[in-house]
Amino acid sequence: MELGIGIGWRPEIADAVERLPGVDWVEVVAENLCPGHLPESLVRLRQRGVTVVPHGVSLGLGGADRPDAGRLAELAERARALSAPLVTEHIAFVRGGGALTASPRLEAGHLLPVPRTWDALEVLCENVRIAQESLPVPLALENIAALVNWPDEDMTEGQFLAELVERTGVRLLIDVANLHTNRVNRREDPAKALAELPVEAIAYVHVAGGVEKDGVWHDTHAHPVGAEVLGVLAELVGRVAPPGVLLERDDAFPPEAELAGELSAIRGVLAEAPPRAGRTASRSPEGRGPRPLLPTPANLAGSEPPTGHARSADADGEPERVPLALAQTSLLSALVAGTPVPPGFDAARLRVQARALAAKRADVVARVAPELPRILGDAYRPAYLAYARERPMCDGYRRDALDFVESLLRREDLGDDVSRQLRRWWRDRAGARPPRRVTRFVRGLVRAA
Repeated sequence: MELGIGIGWRPEIADAVERLPGVDWVEVVAENLCPGHLPESLVRLRQRGVTVVPHGVSLGLGGADRPDAGRLAELAERARALSAPLVTEHIAFVRGGGALTASPRLEAGHLLPVPRTWDALEVLCENVRIAQESLPVPLALENIAALVNWPDEDMTEGQFLAELVERTGVRLLIDVANLHTNRVNRREDPAKALAELPVEAIAYVHVAGGVEKDGVWHDTHAHPVGAEVLGVLAELVGRVAPPGVLLERDDAFPPEAELAGELSAIRGVLAEAPPRAGRTASRSPEGRGPRPLLPTPANLAGSEPPTGHARSADADGEPERVPLALAQTSLLSALVAGTPVPPGFDAARLRVQARALAAKRADVVARVAPELPRILGDAYRPAYLAYARERPMCDGYRRDALDFVESLLRREDLGDDVSRQLRRWWRDRAGARPPRRVTRFVRGLVRAA
């Protein structure tokens, strides 16, 4: 399906999106929609014939657990409500712990990279098939940006994506800003990744801005799209004509004229770089021609999995899932709970990622519960970051906001007015009286145990 030029729909720029000329389609974060109560702006866009694509962020298809049936049902419901031609998600993990590791559940609040190994690929492919069977429309998956590398990976980004497409038939959402981010942070060549992946599987393309600080590129979606990212887009368009290209902006929204200018720059790249003939068949990492469908993975780093016989893993796939769960939980715990850095990871990079996760968590809680920064003023951010260092997120941002306020109410140094406002806020959203001191003490003992 040809989508054309699009922009990410966000409530903050809804009016501007409706006015921007030449917008053929929009993408909306699926988790922010209530199917029975669509925003009026989206209703008007659909009435004009503008395609709306739901973009999920919480499935965690690259995680060790099987996709949650409830989350899949909600994504399917949003696709139906929007009459969407496809839905999209990410090649990432977003949570750890749980039954596979017999440890507390942890939430990242962020998209984290999947190890590019044969065993992790097996798990990802099974999860993708489960999702495909549950969704009423085709699924496309996005490559993510990362600050850290997994040790002892078997494949490059392009090889991993090519294998995923060949095994599952899933389509790709290629984010050229993420390819640039990985060039800076992981020393990965975008041109090499594009040469290795099956460009004919691309459903559409993301373009977004970021900023470089101290040698690290931050994929902020809050800065203008730079020449570096447009250069990667030109490289992609030189290989294939993508069905759609979409501008993403999630924060620090500029004036409408600047958004129009960025869309014009994207159109300029598309016009100036006519597509060449792209690859028509994905190849094995060694370049020996097409790989047979569903090869059996080998547990040998850097080796091609043997082909021609059935999988040795049982039907449930637990031999791959448990080690992956342990590895991902160990990494996530180091990032959000301050546990030791797992062997093989760059400790300095993990510290940068941990700070970025905490900052993002504070920002999202401030958006989910905007009353809290107003009540606490300048004390909000340091208070929240101190709380986050002690309390990893376990059940989403709204629950996290409640737990943060509950932690504040244990303190003795709050002024009477602030304490009164926080208690009222907590009571209005939790539907109960804030726990008293004895209850809080008991809960603390239980958590410590």
